[in-house]
Amino acid sequence: MISSLEQATGHQGRARVALSAALAGGPSHAYLFRGPRGAGKRAAARAFAAEILAATAEDPEDTRRRALLDPSPHPDLVWLTPRGAQHLVEEVRERVIRAAAYRPFEGGSRVFVVEAAEAMRDESQNALLKTLEEPPAYAHLILLSAEPEVLLETVSSRCQPIDFVPLPPEAVEAELAGTGSSAEVAAAARLSAGDPVRARFLLSEPGRALREAASKLVGAVGVDSPDAQRDSVSAESTPTAPPAPWLMLLRTAETAGEDAEAATRDVLDEESKAGLKRTARDIAEESKRAGRRRRTEILDLGLELCAAWLRDLAAVASGAEDVAFNRDRLDWLREQAANLDPTAARRGAEAVQETRRSLDLNVSEELALEALVFRLERYLS
Repeated sequence: MISSLEQATGHQGRARVALSAALAGGPSHAYLFRGPRGAGKRAAARAFAAEILAATAEDPEDTRRRALLDPSPHPDLVWLTPRGAQHLVEEVRERVIRAAAYRPFEGGSRVFVVEAAEAMRDESQNALLKTLEEPPAYAHLILLSAEPEVLLETVSSRCQPIDFVPLPPEAVEAELAGTGSSAEVAAAARLSAGDPVRARFLLSEPGRALREAASKLVGAVGVDSPDAQRDSVSAESTPTAPPAPWLMLLRTAETAGEDAEAATRDVLDEESKAGLKRTARDIAEESKRAGRRRRTEILDLGLELCAAWLRDLAAVASGAEDVAFNRDRLDWLREQAANLDPTAARRGAEAVQETRRSLDLNVSEELALEALVFRLERYLS
């Protein structure tokens, strides 16, 4: 019979070996599950927590069953998920730091899971240090993070790292079966870098709009966009010139940021009405942070999609279309790659990656994207 931990780590061989060894030798006081979103960290943490609790329980099977439920009714499994953009400092103090001082209600262990640990403010992380440095013998902390570099070094260094790798495209495709055509799902799976959440976004209307904006930017520099024929038809009836391709990418990211800001504000307003203490200023600032983060994330993804188009053109021009990511646009890729120098396309993809890195330095996004288009024109025209 396959255990819940084996099922949860089906595509994570290294993590499965490390967690199985931890259970066999006695689990440590703190772990950091680090890896991309959608890699299965959450399911693995729940299965691992269930095994820790079952190991010291009078009725292991019942304990394991209750711990695996989501949400779990087991009193010794505490699961902390951020409300809004960040974890509340007081919630970390109350539900983890102070709660860790109380002995188990059942058995001999307590497990505290902090999901999206990177969403803890520095104040929360610093408050957690003492619990990480001098934990009760029965307490086990599991931090989950897709951005471990954001955590304080003093926190991450006190946790045993468990690494998760991106899921293979086949696994992402299986999870998203039926959400689009087989070719579109295959493309989203490969473009997602093993992240089912990202793949699902690419199959949504905003995700499709972002792919289109990326294709138009590439189409502005010497190759025809896969949507060029449709655009030429609409242009005949629309006298207004279309916006510059880099502006389309920026506007798509801005819209995503505005939507995220509004959604976060709605959640925080509801929580405030329910009794959680927050000032109007706190709500506004946290909502704006969520919006900025989403805008940056979508703009970066848009540039990543641009690089993928160029990489695919280089692959097809080199006779290696089987490695192309955009599986639903192979006809267009073949047509555009017919007379294309693959080296030029590769240089273009490198230029896009350089632009992505430059945006981390707070340069003007519009100027950086405009400069990128001029560079791509030199390579591909």
